[in-house]
Amino acid sequence: MTKRKRRTSGSRDRWADSAPPAESGMSDSQRRVLVWTGSIAATLATALGLVLLATSITGNAAAPDEQGSDPFGKARPDLYQAWPSPKQFGPIADRKADAAPLTAKEVFGAKTLTSGRIALKRIASRLDDNCGGTVWGGLAGELADAGCEQAVRGLYATADGDYVAQYTMFNLADVDAANELVDNLKALHHDGWVLPLESEKAQFQGYTEASGQAMGHFVGLAWIGRADGAEPGGKDDFVTLGLAVRESEKALYRRVVAVAGLPAAPAGGDEGDDTAQPSEAPPSEPDPGSGGYGESESPPPAT
Repeated sequence: MTKRKRRTSGSRDRWADSAPPAESGMSDSQRRVLVWTGSIAATLATALGLVLLATSITGNAAAPDEQGSDPFGKARPDLYQAWPSPKQFGPIADRKADAAPLTAKEVFGAKTLTSGRIALKRIASRLDDNCGGTVWGGLAGELADAGCEQAVRGLYATADGDYVAQYTMFNLADVDAANELVDNLKALHHDGWVLPLESEKAQFQGYTEASGQAMGHFVGLAWIGRADGAEPGGKDDFVTLGLAVRESEKALYRRVVAVAGLPAAPAGGDEGDDTAQPSEAPPSEPDPGSGGYGESESPPPAT
């Protein structure tokens, strides 16, 4: 087997340039609660910027693997990045305060997820109450320790079949369990990962990348790659691909609204001004030859 070349820091910068999905498609009252809490997306950008700055200084970011599968042929990401839960998800920090179970329709109800020029078509989705049956390796034990009660997966591909993406959401006991899981996966993803939903239309093979985000008592894992398994080049926009599949996270924003309630509209406020501020700066230009993205001048947003 030909060894894969180790990716440089440009690969990690791709995830640093990603951001939470916009609040498009939400009602004015739902958007108000995001502004009221300080704009979830903007604070995510600041928090993750500090995390990634510390990572670049200490060198603790997980290095890409030599190959994208374990010895038994199970697919896993070559590169993984993780972030703890931002404080804006405090209202759903514990499952006791957010007891409604997840549904596949809630998370993956949209047939198409879009970001920029990337449009992902839903291939399959599935909800499982047995979290251990949705993963392989050591991740099963980690989920049991975290009190996982549900796992919901959505598999996507671009219309041209060039790219694949899967989003997995775990329903855990509390935010501490969620933070611990995404952090442990920095090492654990070498020996345990999510099983992809089976489909002839979208398969994970070769080089792939992933990110883990704790959001209250939930964990979201975004997993992306080229359908042919090749490493990304200068024309492969993995930043936007990651943003597109993370549109599924809007389900959790709605849960924050449901638990925290809606604030009163500002007195004399103009509904036309009731818009969240932009959460990210435009990603920097690709670094020719590496396929990666350079560091943004502003704090790098979430995946």
